[in-house]
Amino acid sequence: MTAEDRSLELSPEDFRRLIDAAARRAVAHVASLPEQPSADVEGGVALARSLAEPMPERGRPAEELLDLLFDRVIPKSFNTAGPGYLAYIPGGGLPHSAVADFIADATNRYVGVFAAAPGLAQIETNVVRWFADIVGYPAGARGILTTGGSLATFSAVVAARRDRLPEDFLSGVLYASDQGHHAIEKAALLAGFPPARVRRIPSDERFRIRLDALERAIAQDREAGRTPFFVVGNAGTTNTGAVDDLAALADLCRRERLWFHVDGAYGGFFLLTEDGRRRMTGIERSDSVVLDPHKGLFLPYGTGALLVRDGEALKRAHALTAEYLPSMQEAPDLVDFNLLSPELSRDFRGLRVWLPLKMHGIGPFRANLEEKLALTRHAADGLSRIRDIEILAAPQLSIVAFRLAPPGCHPAGLDDLNRRLLDRVNGRKRVYMTGTMLRGRFAIRICVLSFRTHRDRIDMALEDIRAEAAALS
Repeated sequence: MTAEDRSLELSPEDFRRLIDAAARRAVAHVASLPEQPSADVEGGVALARSLAEPMPERGRPAEELLDLLFDRVIPKSFNTAGPGYLAYIPGGGLPHSAVADFIADATNRYVGVFAAAPGLAQIETNVVRWFADIVGYPAGARGILTTGGSLATFSAVVAARRDRLPEDFLSGVLYASDQGHHAIEKAALLAGFPPARVRRIPSDERFRIRLDALERAIAQDREAGRTPFFVVGNAGTTNTGAVDDLAALADLCRRERLWFHVDGAYGGFFLLTEDGRRRMTGIERSDSVVLDPHKGLFLPYGTGALLVRDGEALKRAHALTAEYLPSMQEAPDLVDFNLLSPELSRDFRGLRVWLPLKMHGIGPFRANLEEKLALTRHAADGLSRIRDIEILAAPQLSIVAFRLAPPGCHPAGLDDLNRRLLDRVNGRKRVYMTGTMLRGRFAIRICVLSFRTHRDRIDMALEDIRAEAAALS
């Protein structure tokens, strides 16, 4: 008879010591975020190679491993949770959600099937319903929490494909702005569509999809025997924060009998603000919406959401059963998430949203989003006062794009000049920004979406831009 092996079981005392050791370091790390460099990856490649190792046969003390993580590994990275991170789309990293994840992982309950954890499944159902209310969806809407916008977009494309196309679906065509996220192409590819079936539609001077060009593309595809079925509207692009005319897109999709999908991964939660609701009028008429709580609700990375107006369409696209699974729910108010999602085994994501929202209510989240809109306007105003700075994309939400354009500088040299400006500002390590290409021109982006970013940090950014622009000009 094999002897019992309890070597993986922690005693209550050992468990407490491990938690306390990790918590002590995590609390100190979070407290120091404002003083940490906005990015520090110098020597990162050497560090990564030094960490490569075979699988260990014997263990090491927890304190030694935690020191390795917090002293050597974690610091060599972009400070994505810090107040100076104005790059890409920031993820806030609310510590409340870290506590929620600890609870979810420590209790290790399964929520993919309602019967396995009814109360916890209902908590996640509540979260999805709250999101649907923010968008303005009816009671029959359903949704899922995902790891982010990419997987949410994939499930949206699959749901639309099953709802609008026959089994032989390769004649189907998807339409998105030239400012749309690359997740659209990836989702289409994973859903079985050739890359040529995704149409990139030109955008206007404010980087919004051109409805006239979209209508022409749809008509041309119909004439060629193809089947238009899926249109993407942007509720805040990654490049500039542009918001398409969602009401006009809703009208077009209704006329053309197309699935209307809205990418609100970055900007969707600005619906909580008066300005956001005004800009996104029509989103409530869409067939599906992607939201990223790890952006607009400041949660840790790995928290996305898909909402579908017709919950049954989402279920038809994903539902399967098996003899080894328990019975699924027939009650309309109870949800088996495995029937709505590609996932059967998955973590309990709902708690990381539920805990901070229950602790604070939605009011502070709304106030933070309003502050970010105001800070971006302040940044744009400050940029406009810096000599030789040109605003390429004025704020529609919380992104502003600009470049340095001194008179007399040859156009061919402007891209290189602005890359050097970006490197010099980032090199000061008080803020971290990123660049992009807009109409063939290199642009620098400021994206304000961290709950830790306030007026003082935006003023630091403006100071650094002003100083480095003067030096380069």
